[in-house]
Amino acid sequence: MSIIQIENLKKAYDTNYVLKGINLNIEAGQIVGYIGPNGAGKSTTIKILCGITSDFEGEVSVMGIDVRNNPIEVKQKIGYIPELAALYEVLTPMEYLRFSGKLYNLEDDDINKKSNELLRLFDLHDKANVRMTSYSKGMKQKVLLISGLIHNPEIIFLDEPLSGLDANAVILVKEILAQLKKAGKTIFYSSHIMDVVEKISDRIVIIDKGEVKADGSFEDLKANAHLGSLENIFTALTGGSEQHQSTANEFINVLNS
Repeated sequence: MSIIQIENLKKAYDTNYVLKGINLNIEAGQIVGYIGPNGAGKSTTIKILCGITSDFEGEVSVMGIDVRNNPIEVKQKIGYIPELAALYEVLTPMEYLRFSGKLYNLEDDDINKKSNELLRLFDLHDKANVRMTSYSKGMKQKVLLISGLIHNPEIIFLDEPLSGLDANAVILVKEILAQLKKAGKTIFYSSHIMDVVEKISDRIVIIDKGEVKADGSFEDLKANAHLGSLENIFTALTGGSEQHQSTANEFINVLNS
């Protein structure tokens, strides 16, 4: 049985449909790269899967749980790392992680042990009790990553998780994802960084204007499109190649005028 099932998923804001009938079945233990242009519906899909958005058409289940009818139960079982989130910056990382851990019903000793160790691995241990008002975007993103994984969830949803991270942290997160996959976790991953998606994903789903344009392994997509890189495949399928070239030429012309 699929661990994530999406059947004819549609979502409209007013009369504008941002999702126009998405169908996906995802097996346990896969890393799925979910990519598309801005406005394609990536973040909307993830928010629906995480039980954050309940006003949608179609059927969606996560671990056999109906997302529309049981959003709290879904939230307790998954990990969610967004690109931007309210971090309650007046709190310190330790205070925020204690708050997150309590939401997942973790014991105090377990929360403290994991928080200290994970902050150390992300080079934040010396700032564990410093209010996050002084934190950079990358430092806040590290805290978000820890808070989304601290309860060791079976399914992890990531929406641009590398935003703001330095090069060393990006390498570390990629290795963490690889290790999570080895541990049998299911990872649903949205990113604009094509080379990362290409390297870590078992399966890549490309959406554009609310519809699935391609679905398969990178090797399958490459063979079908006869193009060498995921960036080229993405550009061809979403119709951006000629537009990018035209816009780039206009940009240079303005600089030279």
